[in-house]
Formats: sequence, C-alpha cells, structure tokens
Amino acid sequence: MSSFENGTYNGFVCELHDPGILVITFNQPERLNGSTQPMKRDLIETLAQAQMHDSVRVVVFTGQGNAFCAGDDLSGGYDKPADSGRVESIPGGHHNPIGTYNGLRVISQAVNVAIRNLDKLTIAAINGFAIQTGFSMALACDFRIADKDAKMGSATLRFGLLPDEGGQYLLVQHLGVAKTIDFLMRKRIITGAQAYELGLVHQAVDGTKLMETTMELAQELAAGPQVAMRMLKRSIYNAYEMTWDQSLDEIASKTAIVDHHLDAKEGASSFLAKRQPKFNQWLDQ
Repeated sequence: MSSFENGTYNGFVCELHDPGILVITFNQPERLNGSTQPMKRDLIETLAQAQMHDSVRVVVFTGQGNAFCAGDDLSGGYDKPADSGRVESIPGGHHNPIGTYNGLRVISQAVNVAIRNLDKLTIAAINGFAIQTGFSMALACDFRIADKDAKMGSATLRFGLLPDEGGQYLLVQHLGVAKTIDFLMRKRIITGAQAYELGLVHQAVDGTKLMETTMELAQELAAGPQVAMRMLKRSIYNAYEMTWDQSLDEIASKTAIVDHHLDAKEGASSFLAKRQPKFNQWLDQ
C-alpha cells in the first residue's frame, strides 16, 4: 500500500501522522495565511491525493501564527505565479465578469467542494483569524475545534462583497435562515467561545491545548471503522437534501456494503468475545 507523501506546497505543508492523520498547516503567518490562487490549486490536488491514498484516514487543517486563514491575500499576492507545488500556473480569473465566475467555480469554490466531497473525516483546528475564505473552509469541515479567542466570520459586506465561496449555504446548514441573515447582514466577527455558543464549532478550548485536543479527536476518528464512517458521513450530508423515503433507500444501499465488510465481522466477533474491536485490519492487507 502506497503512503501519502509529506511535502511543502504553495501556502501550506503536509505531514502524515500515525495512524493516518494528515495535518495540513497553512504556513504564511506573515500575511495571516491569506490564500492565493496557487495555494488553492495545490490544495485541491492534495485533497484528491488524500482521498485516493488508503494511508490517509483523517484530514486536519490548521494555521501557523495568529491566523487559521484570514481570507484571500489582498496585499497583491493573490494571483502571483506558483513557485512550487503540483501544478503549473493557470489564469486566476477575476479580470472581467466571466473571469470572476470562472475563477470562483473552477478554483475558489472548488476548494470547499473538495473538502466536503472527501469521504474521510475532516477537522478544522481554528487557531486564530478565520475570515471569509478561511471561515467557509472551516465550515466545510466535519468537525471544528477553535481557540476560544480566535476571531471568525465572513463580514464581506464591509467591503461591499459577497460570501462567494459557499459561506451563505454552509451558515444556513449550521445556523438556519434567521440566524444566518443576522450573522451576515450585520457583518459579525465572533470569538471561538461565541462560535461554540452558536453551535458553529464543536469545542472552544484554550489556545495552548488546541492541537492536543484536535489530535485526540483525530486519533479517535482514525481508530474507528473507516468504511462505515465514510459511508455514514456521505449519508448524513445526503440526508440534508433528501426526502425521508430517499434517505431510507440511500442508507439501505450503503448498509448492503458495510454489513458484509471485514470491519463488521470484526465488530460482531469482538462483541461476542467481550473485547475491544480491532478495526481497519483490511488496510494492512
């Protein structure tokens, strides 16, 4: 079985930890980890690699310094040429209306689509500013753990702009329509502790314990039955947009796979033997 390769790319580094926890760390703290077109393209490719490598079970996103990701880099470096990474530079768009449409659909929005489309579970460890792009990216993850003092929000209306990377949809999923209207129209920036009260993050912790808490969760998730967990993740997100009957049929088709998997056999055997299950032995074959 091939393993995911650690490496440094445009705007982030990748490190794979046992048992299959891929930590993606945004590493441009001097510009608050603002995202660029090359960073987004490398990130999309990296997530495709993570999806296809059995060595990856859980993906963690975090940032260096005082920011998770404080939005797009508006200091003039957003469209800078790629200096390393998996892909050559391509036009970034945004030079005219159709260019903006293409840039959003093909690159910017594609990052959050790639995160949400991962079958493997994702965790955002929000260490600091998570604004617009970074905020939407965190909302696209399955779990969010925040420094209680981190600052997060969209606040695009402060610049006369829109949450154009899917933030409005993700907020409606998490908050409902009424609270999303309040959050976006009033340009709210909240702390990690306030985000926990609103239900936007699963935990708000002291910043010194952020990665320890995150890795404990990642270890727990990585030890679970991966096939069943990936099927269940997809089924939960599908259920949001399905009728009752459609969701029943959808979960039945996935159960037809999971019930006959080696992990299910191990789960039954360990229960009868009154021992802890040893899932994912199929990954070592």
